[in-house]
This record gives sequence, C-alpha cells and structure tokens, in this order.
Amino acid sequence: METTHHLPTLAAEPAATGLSSPDLAPVAWADRSWGTGNYAALWISMSLCIPTYMLASSLIEGGMSWWQALLTILLGNTIVLVPMLLNGRAGAKYGIPFPVFARASFGVRGANIPALLRAFIACGWFGIQTWIGGYALYQMGVLWLPALGTLPAVFPAAWGLATGPALTFGLFWLLNMYVVHLGVDSIKKLLVFKAFFLPLAALALLWWAISAGHGLGPILAQPAKFASSAQFWAYFFPALTGMVGFWATLSLNIPDFTRYATSQRAQVLGQALGLPASMTMFSFVGVVVTSATFIIYGKTIWDPVVLAARFESRLLVSFAMLAVALSTLATNIAANIVSPANDFANLAPTRISFKTGGYITGIIGLLIFPWKLIADPSGYIFTWLVGYSALLGPIGGIMIADYYLLRHQQLDVPDLYSYHGRYTYRNGFNTAAIVALVVGIAPNVPGFLVAIRVLPKAAVWSGLVGLYDYAWFVGFGLAAVVYLGLMRGQKAPTTV
Repeated sequence: METTHHLPTLAAEPAATGLSSPDLAPVAWADRSWGTGNYAALWISMSLCIPTYMLASSLIEGGMSWWQALLTILLGNTIVLVPMLLNGRAGAKYGIPFPVFARASFGVRGANIPALLRAFIACGWFGIQTWIGGYALYQMGVLWLPALGTLPAVFPAAWGLATGPALTFGLFWLLNMYVVHLGVDSIKKLLVFKAFFLPLAALALLWWAISAGHGLGPILAQPAKFASSAQFWAYFFPALTGMVGFWATLSLNIPDFTRYATSQRAQVLGQALGLPASMTMFSFVGVVVTSATFIIYGKTIWDPVVLAARFESRLLVSFAMLAVALSTLATNIAANIVSPANDFANLAPTRISFKTGGYITGIIGLLIFPWKLIADPSGYIFTWLVGYSALLGPIGGIMIADYYLLRHQQLDVPDLYSYHGRYTYRNGFNTAAIVALVVGIAPNVPGFLVAIRVLPKAAVWSGLVGLYDYAWFVGFGLAAVVYLGLMRGQKAPTTV
C-alpha cells in the first residue's frame, strides 16, 4: 500500500486564487477508500451501457463476423488500458484530478486546453446518451399515444429530427438537468438499480435472441460480409481505432477516479480486471442479438431501442424502454457529468461550480445534434469515435511522455497550484506542449474532413486519408516525439 510520504503537502505555500477549489485540491490518503473491487465495479457499471452494445452491433452491421467483432473490441480495450493505467498512477500517487495533472505538461493556464477538449467530448457523449434515453421514452410513448408519431414537422429537414422524438428528447434532457441540480448523490440509487437490472436485461435479451434465432449455431455461423481480405483490413484498422477511441476519454481523465485509490495496486488490478473483460462480455450480447436479428427479421438491427420496439407486448416494450431510460440517466450523470464539471471548474474555479459545469455540459450536448452522430454505424464509429480520438491521442502522448520520460514520475504538487512555480512556463502556457498538440492533430484533419464529407476524397492525398484510419495512434506517437524533442533543451524537474 502507498504511504503518506509520497503525497507532498500544500501547507508550505497556499494555492493561488483561480487554481484551486475543493473539487481540484489533492485528496489526502486518509480520505481515500477505493479498493480493487471498487475499480472493477466502476468499469463493469460503465461498460454495461447501450453505447457498448451499439459498439459491437455496429461492427456486425459493418460486415464483421461475430468473432472478428469481439476480437476487435478486446484488442482495442486492451490497448487503451495501457494509457489508462499510466495516467492513473499519477492520480493515485498525488491525489490530483486530470485538469491539475495536465498542468505539469501544458502549464497552469495551458492545462485549460486539454481540459476543455476533454470536456467537449464528454458533452458529446452526454448528448448521445440523452438522445438514447429520450428515444427510448418515445418508443414507449408512441405505443400508448400513436399521435406522438404523426406530429407535424417543426424542425428544418436538414436537422433530421422528427417532432415526437424531439419532445421526449427534450423531456429527458430536462430530467438530466434536474438531477444535476439535485447533485450527484441523488443518482446513487439509480446506479444500484442499473447494476442489478442491466445484467439481467442483457441475459434476457440474449435468451430471446438464441430462442428466436434457433440456437447459437445459426447465429454464430453467419460469415463476414467482406468480399476480400483487403476489404476486411480496410475496415478493421479504423474500427480498431474507434474501439480505442471509445474509452480514450477516460484514459485521460482517469486520475479523476484514481485519486481516491487506497494503493497503486488497487487501481491497476481493478482496472485490468474490469475493463477488457466487461466490455468484451457485454459486447458479446450485442454481437449475438444483432446477428440474430438478421435471421429473425431479414436485416440487421443494430440499435437495441429500435429492436425492443418490435416486440409485440406493449407492456414488455414499455418496461424495457423505461428501464433503458433510467439506466441511461444513471450512466449519463456518473460518466459524462463528473469529468466535464471538473474540467470547466478548472477554467474558473471561483466562478464555475459543479452544477454550473453540469448545465454547460447539457447545453453543449444539445448543440452537437447527437441524433445525427448515431444515425448509422459509420457515423458512430468513423465520424464520432475516430474523429475525437484524433484530438485525445496527442494529449495522452504529451502527458505520458512528460510524466514518465521527462519527470520520472515526480511532481511538485504545490507548484501545480502556483502561478510562480516550475509549471508556469511562459505566462502559464508551455509552448512545447501546445505546438506538439497541434502537430499531433494536424495530419488527421484532412481525413476527418473527408469522413464528414466537407472535402471530396479525390481532393486529398490518399496517404493522408489513410492516415485517419489510425488517428489515435498517429496523434499519440507524433505528439509525444515532438514534445520530447522541443523539451530537450529545457530542464524538467525530476525531484520534488
């Protein structure tokens, strides 16, 4: 177990105004209570969500066989576990959250750049989860009030948003904001409900798929839809990048959770046991059920909310949709509010509270048009997951290179909360980190613009388009190398 001498005290120099708050201050060892089981349970809980199911089912819809999809998911989560554990060590050692940890490499003011990028991604996930919950309520409501499905259009056609789903989406959004107003503690009972219900619901759905699909044999016997191995590999690499991108968010802000660890062993073992296994097991349900829908309905249905709406019993559908909405509410608050609230608070700790950060998250989550992001598998994987991995990969590369290769896992905690310490750099910004971030992102921009159809594929060099398939890996490696090169002439502290 770690001992208290590893955590420097802030008593020698009070934290500067604007750099600290109760949410950003180091967690003392006496206040830490998360053991191995807590971290394993955290990942089991966060993995059991509708986007995980859709992650697997989208690979089946994209053409993979069941074993190819599962192998891709397992490999992607094993890869992202590495930066997860590396960044988690700093949180466990010093008790600091992600925005404060980022100050070591980006500067006490420059840390707002990675924090806000991470917060923006969390806002996107908030919007996606809110849309899923709202659409589940719509599927339930239209069974009892059919007129809900025939309301006149009020939104521009380009928005792709029908009036009925928009109403339930808005209602569910307001419910999320009300929970933010009440505080995170109000969600604890829903998290307990989710922990018990979702595994049972997943098993029930699996049983239905096996029964209706005439056993596992016919379901798992379905071959991949790729015409050649070249076609498979062309799909596999961006899909793998998408799998890494799925949790690339948490691989950065994992210190927000590991700061409560009772020891390094607790967070390392708990995460290693919880993340790859739970993601793969729950994905197996999505793989089997999606494969079964092709046998049962003649087409693959990758969205479980749409699938459940096909059941004949109105009571069964209503129960399923209500359960999806409640579990989504619990996941949304726990996974997509805590992090951006800390990130926005780091921008102005004295002005932005947790609740204010939650409201900001909610508003941005509306503005990204989440219903468009998950309208089809290609948009979900290649636009959303791969796209934001191009932003987060470089941040991870810079932070890990800085902490392990330059500072040898030694930080001066008081200086992380001071405008006059070693992490001030130039007016609070580390130019080397910012340049490395831009260089790490830049090669993936042309491919992203092609993916979202802003540029025609013929207008961009094919090498750059292909590079986008490896967005997270390219950004991570390039930014780390550039950062180390730029910092070579600067003396990085190795002792505290």
